[in-house]
Amino acid sequence: MKALKLNKIYIWAIALAMVGCTNLEIEQTDSIFADLSGEFNGVDAGGTLTDLYNAVRSQTESQENLYALTEVSSDEFVVPTRGTDWGDNGVWRTLHSHTWSPTHQRVKNTWNDQNRNVYNATTIIDSRSNPTAQQAAEAKFIRAYSMFWLIDMFGQVPFRTPDEGPDVNPTVMSRAEAFDFAVKDLTEAIPDLPSIGPSTDLVGASKAAGMLLLAKFYLNKHIFTGTGTADASDMAQVISLVDDIKAEGFDLQEGYFELFEDSVNNETIWFTTSSVGNNIWDTLHYNQIVPDQAGGWNGFTTIAEFYDLFEGDPNINVPGSGQEERRGFVPTDGTNYGIGNGFLIGQQYDANGNAYKDRTGAPLVFTKELPGLLGNNERTGIRVIKYNPANGAFANHKIVFRYADAHLMKAEATFRSGGDATALINELRTLRGASPIGSVTEQDIIDERGRELYGEQWRRNDLIRFGQFTAPWSYKEVSGDETKNLFPIPATAIISNPNLVQNPGY
Repeated sequence: MKALKLNKIYIWAIALAMVGCTNLEIEQTDSIFADLSGEFNGVDAGGTLTDLYNAVRSQTESQENLYALTEVSSDEFVVPTRGTDWGDNGVWRTLHSHTWSPTHQRVKNTWNDQNRNVYNATTIIDSRSNPTAQQAAEAKFIRAYSMFWLIDMFGQVPFRTPDEGPDVNPTVMSRAEAFDFAVKDLTEAIPDLPSIGPSTDLVGASKAAGMLLLAKFYLNKHIFTGTGTADASDMAQVISLVDDIKAEGFDLQEGYFELFEDSVNNETIWFTTSSVGNNIWDTLHYNQIVPDQAGGWNGFTTIAEFYDLFEGDPNINVPGSGQEERRGFVPTDGTNYGIGNGFLIGQQYDANGNAYKDRTGAPLVFTKELPGLLGNNERTGIRVIKYNPANGAFANHKIVFRYADAHLMKAEATFRSGGDATALINELRTLRGASPIGSVTEQDIIDERGRELYGEQWRRNDLIRFGQFTAPWSYKEVSGDETKNLFPIPATAIISNPNLVQNPGY
């Protein structure tokens, strides 16, 4: 025991010498340490499960960490520095430009968050905690959910049992091993999860949520296990699971932006009671203020290439621009306090229909192009709103899983197994006011997923599955480097657990 501790101190000292002034402080999280002072005798299953849901709620609420890694690293969002605003030592710029490192704070936080979830779920599942069958199933669902992100983003998963104290280095599952572990969890959990259709009760795991997550695993199996080619039997599993979800009462629903209100709809399969405010204020300008709420933080924008995926006049987005429903519009008459839905480009207007100005007195005209990741004024970049502040920043309905995603997963699985997905894609496009497609290609499917699911944390995962995450796009410094399909294992984790091996390229 003493020798082990001395060796860790020695390794820590060497690491500090190698990185100089870089902050590599190890935080006491369950991904590194276990909070065990003696023999494990179980936890309060109900209370710990509530805490676990609250952790997921908090992680879903933030525009940092998981959201940043899944969205800002993609072509959907860029967070340009405006003067000194949103500089933050480059953490946002390096995500979009694919120049992150093992010391990136958002990478470290996401790794710790998801590993902590896995460990805490494991303590609930342990028989000494005496969970009910449903409590154990819900914990297995959350464990599989967090494992999904670890598998997807880091390619390996450390695992610690409740009996292993801080002097034991967690074992590390390979990507394929972790896939099998999580699929087993979900397969065991689904029969004991409640059958809940569209309702206000979908803040916890249900059969439909379990089936959608399991379908996600099978859709990505050829990536996670390294085979490189989707197997027809796996795609058949996806199709069958989506059909089972529909049998639970879920379906596509018209009224796109109404889906993101705090109300029951046929599409929401799993939501958290997170505030949606961060996803509102991180994009709006400082002067775009809603009564009794806050003003914007003037950060997140999209790039021209992504905006141009949508139908309509590419240079304007006011009502009547020929745009499909999902692109939204900029109101000119004060609708929703002047805050539009979807993509905000051009002149912005206040609640009285008057033209907004920025803080320098210039017309608040959001531009399609940016000068770069640096050197931006207050107006550059198209802003993106999916949860409108007119519905409240604390609307308590942040969607995690939605049926339209499942529908598009079925379309993709049909295509990948040699079938014709045209009818499935056009069913959704017609509902969203977009023109039908004559025949569907692989590019049509990834584009449709982007149009339907922007801002819902799936873009990076989708781009990797379609082989496009390392393709060039605006303001991206590194392209063509396949090692960027995985994030680095945080430097602090490598130091604390010698069973971890740094991912290639880092």
